[in-house]
Amino acid sequence: MAEVEVVQLLVSPTHRFAGRPADAPPDGPPDDSVERVEVLAGLGLVGDRYFGRPAHRNASVTIISEENLPRDIDPDVDLLQTRRNILLRGVDVDSLVGARISLDCGWGPVTFAVNRPARPCAWMNTTIGPGAQRALRDKGGVRCTPLTDGVLTVGRAEFHVIAPAPGTP
Repeated sequence: MAEVEVVQLLVSPTHRFAGRPADAPPDGPPDDSVERVEVLAGLGLVGDRYFGRPAHRNASVTIISEENLPRDIDPDVDLLQTRRNILLRGVDVDSLVGARISLDCGWGPVTFAVNRPARPCAWMNTTIGPGAQRALRDKGGVRCTPLTDGVLTVGRAEFHVIAPAPGTP
């Protein structure tokens, strides 16, 4: 068990990065950040654009480590630019592909299957700054499937690796 911090949560009802990065992001709500989100097993974050979408069931929730954000490019970078759902401080989620993890914000543990890396796209160079896509390569977070229902909130949380990734001790 490790104590971590849920720094930020993002639930976006619409896909914000459509078209070409050179055209700039379309207008949308200025802030999709939330303090609390309901998670449903196999479906994702209630209210998010990928909730219950069959094509995204294995990638409906994205988690990124705060420590891996390219602060040298933009000191204020957060989930609004990366469009990941959960920003964690205190754990390297990129090293956990293939693992099962749980996050308990005080409402009971929520379990996730960490399925694959969340590859940074060219939009990162537009929303964060030139070089961000390269800076986030292998550090862009992970795509997960929620395995249990629960609630996540911003603040302190307990983090557990329930089953390690194959090939790790």
